[in-house]
Amino acid sequence: MQTSVTDQYEATLSFENQFADNLPGDQDRNNTRRQVSGACYSFVDPTPVSAPVLVAYSKEAAAELGLSEENCRAPWFTDMFSGNLILGDMKPYAMCYGGHQFGTWAGQLGDGRAINLGEVVNGDNQRWTLQLKGAGPTPYSRSADGLAVLRSSLREFICSEAMHHLGIPTTRALSLILTGDRVLRDMFYDGHPELEPGAVVCRTSPSFIRFGNFEILSARQEYDLLEQLLHFTVTNDFPEIDASGGVDSYLQWFTEVSRRTASMIAHWMRVGFVHGVMNSDNMSVLGLTIDYGPYGWLEGYDPTWTPNTTDAQGRRYCYGNQPYMAQWNLMQLANAIFPVVKDEKRLQEALDSYRVTFQEEWQQTLRAKLGLHTLEKHDDKMISSLLELFTKTETDMTIFFRSLANLKVAEKDGDKLLKFVEDAFYTPEEISQDHLENLKNWLHLYRLRLLRNDLGDEERRRRMNQINPKYVFRNYLAQQAIDKVEEGDYSEVEELLDLFRKPYDEQPERHHYAAKRPEWARNRPGCSMLSCSS
Repeated sequence: MQTSVTDQYEATLSFENQFADNLPGDQDRNNTRRQVSGACYSFVDPTPVSAPVLVAYSKEAAAELGLSEENCRAPWFTDMFSGNLILGDMKPYAMCYGGHQFGTWAGQLGDGRAINLGEVVNGDNQRWTLQLKGAGPTPYSRSADGLAVLRSSLREFICSEAMHHLGIPTTRALSLILTGDRVLRDMFYDGHPELEPGAVVCRTSPSFIRFGNFEILSARQEYDLLEQLLHFTVTNDFPEIDASGGVDSYLQWFTEVSRRTASMIAHWMRVGFVHGVMNSDNMSVLGLTIDYGPYGWLEGYDPTWTPNTTDAQGRRYCYGNQPYMAQWNLMQLANAIFPVVKDEKRLQEALDSYRVTFQEEWQQTLRAKLGLHTLEKHDDKMISSLLELFTKTETDMTIFFRSLANLKVAEKDGDKLLKFVEDAFYTPEEISQDHLENLKNWLHLYRLRLLRNDLGDEERRRRMNQINPKYVFRNYLAQQAIDKVEEGDYSEVEELLDLFRKPYDEQPERHHYAAKRPEWARNRPGCSMLSCSS
């Protein structure tokens, strides 16, 4: 007897719907753009696509769900995760949330192009919510079409998995699927829209609840529902907290959210990642990196750099501002839950845990990036002077720290010390003699500091290479992969997925992926700054 698609699916995945079953939903089942009140979500089905084709899937994300390579290559997988196959135990929905965008309250936002299929519990009793991004309009799409294009989808797919392997808290990505349809987009909002290949990414996370889920309920004074969502979130996503404690539970929860957020930001800063659009609706209560839009990686070190064209003037979400913006967003979350907690002093104490955690982790991170095993009172000054030197000439932060690990403490000659890090400079021929002398002086002081560090060269190098990646997902690498997929060649996606499985390893056969941004990519669209268009 031939096995049906339904049988194949049911033997592989079983969906649950804790969020939809335990929280109130929108009573209007019509998929029309509107304000949705008194509800945490709206039921909505993905829009079918014409000719879905699997570009790639993540073996690691699939394994978390108990999916084999055979499963992922099966036709039902492509149909399901493009939105063409919805079966009985799924209850697809889009979340209702609000948020502050670039510092201004934007009101209702919601999942405008994301649809949750439901939740899968794996063999280790871990719960994963599966969400399709780019699967069509929802009641929260406003004037948009709810679709996504290849360029943004590929960037999110690969970066989600790269961040995971870098050790950075993040949502995950299961699959990247071309829809066979064309989507009209104005990439730079300059009045020149073009048809681009459509795509759908399946994202996975224990939960997709954001700061904005609480903000919208508080703004609408739906305080009973606000407390219901708080209780649900603590119960389902923070099992270490006793949800029966009422206000005490919620304060413990907010403290934990603050700490997780601080740790996530410290990791971003460690590898030079810039999110680009840190609106409060793009902040996960689990402390996970979420919503990979116009992100980027520092290449020439510049604390004021933002990858987002929309942020080019104000630079609110530039690299150096990220710690402050995370704290600002946490303040908005604190304001949102205040009507339930009603204890300003204890909320402030909980919020203070963000600052304490970030400062501790960031200082520890900077010392670790320099291979400092011991602590001395002048370390902070030495570190800050190095970061200041970075700003004087275009210096690739990733390459500098990776190269610095090779420095030999026995070397006393300044010119030879410079040789260890010279590959990090974009225009070495333009560096002034004064700056070269300052670099030599810093390297000499650093060498003397290492002599007091109680670590041999090889052990220090090993430790530094565990925290300073050799490979990061530079924008030009993403654009090269996008170009190839548009030509029908998916091999570069697979190559990048494999590369980023071990971003701290040397992988000498792939050394070219660790190169500085090439000059042709300096101003090419998609390789420098990006818009929110997708």
